[in-house]
Amino acid sequence: MKHVITALVQNQPGVLAHIAGMFAARGFNIDSLVVGRTEDSELSGMTIVVIGDDSVLEQVRKQLGKVVSVVKVRDFTEVAAVQRNLLLIRVHAPGDRRPEVVDLVNLFRGRVADVAKDSLIIEMTGTEDKLEAFTDLVRPYGIRELARTGVLAMQRG
Repeated sequence: MKHVITALVQNQPGVLAHIAGMFAARGFNIDSLVVGRTEDSELSGMTIVVIGDDSVLEQVRKQLGKVVSVVKVRDFTEVAAVQRNLLLIRVHAPGDRRPEVVDLVNLFRGRVADVAKDSLIIEMTGTEDKLEAFTDLVRPYGIRELARTGVLAMQRG
């Protein structure tokens, strides 16, 4: 089972490496990891997706809580939350096939971020399932390049 955890951490050099090392040392696999600034310049937010059962989740939470640079840990497994990923994908789209690709982009509420002679770069946000479904549908056109972020999460309300 996938567990989404956020950690509010001190914005200092080496914190990411320290936390990633803690995961590796204990044999926890990180499915995705996103780190970014918060409204407070002294703090950064980490969103970590871990795959495992409830005991793995409990160990991860305990270990994160012991790290001095971690200010707060939140588990989104049982919490109503908004979760999003970002996808940038370059799709082969020559002139005659471009309208079909653009229709798919619009259907999935994406955006064409760049246009070239025979390709489009598409930007899309959404759940993992949505981005996977879109990727599967454009695969026959030819995916030239693909980049994705991990999960970002925020509690509803």
